[in-house]
Amino acid sequence: MRKLISFASITLLSLFPGDALYAESALEQLIEQTGIEAGAVAVRDRSGWRTPRKIIVRDLGGLSEGIGSTATGIDWVFVQSEAEALRHAADADAIIGFCSEALLAAAPALMWIQIYSAGAEDCVTAERIHNGDVLLTNMQKMSSPVIAEHVTAMMLSLARGLGPFSKAMPSGKWQRHADYTAGMQSIGGKTVLVVGLGGIGTEVARRAAALGMRVVGTRRSSREGPDFVAYVGLADELLELAANADFIVNALPLTADTSGLMDSKFFAATRRGAHFINVGRGKTVVTGDLVAALRDGQLAGAGLDVTDPEPLPPDHPLWQMQNVIITPHVSSRGSNRVRHTILVKENLRRFLAGDALLNIVDPKRGY
Repeated sequence: MRKLISFASITLLSLFPGDALYAESALEQLIEQTGIEAGAVAVRDRSGWRTPRKIIVRDLGGLSEGIGSTATGIDWVFVQSEAEALRHAADADAIIGFCSEALLAAAPALMWIQIYSAGAEDCVTAERIHNGDVLLTNMQKMSSPVIAEHVTAMMLSLARGLGPFSKAMPSGKWQRHADYTAGMQSIGGKTVLVVGLGGIGTEVARRAAALGMRVVGTRRSSREGPDFVAYVGLADELLELAANADFIVNALPLTADTSGLMDSKFFAATRRGAHFINVGRGKTVVTGDLVAALRDGQLAGAGLDVTDPEPLPPDHPLWQMQNVIITPHVSSRGSNRVRHTILVKENLRRFLAGDALLNIVDPKRGY
């Protein structure tokens, strides 16, 4: 579906008239809540900048219905698939919602890609992204609250032993004996290590502190953290902090530095009987080493929303473990995606105006 609008006096309300979500107060609230920042350079000041004329948008959440018709020359192409986007890519200035080597090769005029996920590992290694020819923005911090709720549910389920009880339900037996209850515990007063105090990690920490847990965390290059985090360590303190944690939450992105980071050495360093939760990326964990740590009791249990490989094969031993909870990479589901829509439309406004964009991915860091 195509729609032409003009390129004059574009504001949030003129570009998307009648949509109360895009009042300035909603945007200000989003920035305040998430701490997202604009890039250091306005897009109009980047090499090769020109006035945008054509934008391809993966139409999630009815974006096409919000486009106004207030003034000359923007060709909006709304698509549902990457194959459809490829057919229109040759003269596209921006693509919203898809990123691949094939799209980048088919779009020589491309200046900007906005992806709908926080993880950028499938896109950031593309040559035109890596060398800065095409600007990449992502959804970092947009799904953080609901993912943090998913982590909280997993922590509570592991602490209360709900996994074994749930798996025993088909038998119809009233299981009150020690095989089911011995490991039950309260999370109050326990220490949780949040590995990666980014958007997701910070929201996990906020909820854990509210439940009476002592929260420590790691960051890549800074010891700064919110008041509800008792201690923020650097990446090289990971093993030391893991040795004193009752729960460990992995919220790391996948980069060259984090790939396979949580291996046999890491699990051996954890406090025996700790619980491990992964909502970061599956490939940050060596799956065989995780299985071994669960089998020998080094870990008391695990909650996994991401795995390696993914999908996890039906015959994989993790499926059969009583002390493991697995969800199929769905921790971001269930939110109303208001934040996502605000960010997309604000970045569209900024792009059309030539201003600096929000949530720019650093190709060197990978996020």
